[in-house]
Amino acid sequence: MPQEMEIEFKQLLTKATYEKMIKYYQMPKPFRQENHYFETADMALREAGAALRIRVKTGSLEFTLKQPSGKGLLETNQQVSAEAFEALKQSGQLPEGETAEQLCSFLGFEPSLKWLGSLVTDRTEKRIPEGLLVFDKSMYAGTTDYELEFEAASYEEGKLFFENFLVEWKLSWNTPDNKIRRFYRAAYEQL
Repeated sequence: MPQEMEIEFKQLLTKATYEKMIKYYQMPKPFRQENHYFETADMALREAGAALRIRVKTGSLEFTLKQPSGKGLLETNQQVSAEAFEALKQSGQLPEGETAEQLCSFLGFEPSLKWLGSLVTDRTEKRIPEGLLVFDKSMYAGTTDYELEFEAASYEEGKLFFENFLVEWKLSWNTPDNKIRRFYRAAYEQL
């Protein structure tokens, strides 16, 4: 099953700081990706701290379940067809495969899903000796935000690097909600 542990550290940035960091680190030109989020009628995924999405990026469609696991997130991924994406979006029909199996196992039942909407991100990434440096400009529900992500192989080493990184940039660490939570809040104000 295509699964991976994601250990990442995040920080929301002002537009000005985002632009300074992009320039300082000579980041490559951003690429665009669009996340389409899905949820159960009773918001069971949100309540469990999980998220379900299909990411559209350079012609590929990746179906991903992110679920809490230790100090990170367990991601289960699979490629899906445009037809499977449309069936999920229009009628809640789960594409067959690893992600659907993991979702049903995680929830303990086969859910009926609804499409919540999408979030577009212009992302630029650069590998540095300590890990992967990622800058995102995300647009959703009339909102634009700027985010720094740092992905590391080890939680302890990643945390130490990220704390020092923020000190160098004179930033106080305030871990933001993940993108889907920010999307929920903007799109469905009551959340």
